[in-house]
Amino acid sequence: MKKKYLSAVVAVAAAATLAAPASATAETKPTETVAAAATTATVQAAETRTTPSKATVPNTPIRTVRPGERVDAGQGWTVWLTKQGKYWSGPDGYENFRSVVDGNIDRTQPGVSHQSEGGESGVFHSGLYYGTRAAGRVELTDKDGRKTLATLVALPGRSDWGVWYVHTAPTQGGSPAVALYDRSGKLLADLPAWDF
Repeated sequence: MKKKYLSAVVAVAAAATLAAPASATAETKPTETVAAAATTATVQAAETRTTPSKATVPNTPIRTVRPGERVDAGQGWTVWLTKQGKYWSGPDGYENFRSVVDGNIDRTQPGVSHQSEGGESGVFHSGLYYGTRAAGRVELTDKDGRKTLATLVALPGRSDWGVWYVHTAPTQGGSPAVALYDRSGKLLADLPAWDF
């Protein structure tokens, strides 16, 4: 019983001590000064909130896969990599291939390729990114300015190339712009959007 009573007295004393300086300070300042200070603080806070800031886009983690390992890319699509290049197949089972060793891409310079297939239910976009060991993200931008980040896949050892893929909504003709950025956010290579 004494412990409960003593705890209650200590709690009341602590509350009174904490409240005393705040009420004493408020009484010693004129009301107009306090109101003016509050108005100034509100204006400064509003100005701080409206200052524009540049939003940063996070890098996409690169998934490391074994040569030939099948990656479920969603909606019936599959991608896999070998030392020769990128393979992919769709819901119909038909397989496609894009070489990284036949001389059609220059792996000494950063670059990005783009293939797309789809219909009324959506479009599967994929391609190579190459010529860099510092890939940060691949980003698609449609004609309305909407941006979509792709998934990145690479072979072990972080070679100078990898594969990206992403799904988008159906389009009424045309192809989105594709951009490759490094880990610092610098644009390395891009393909402009085009209509067909």
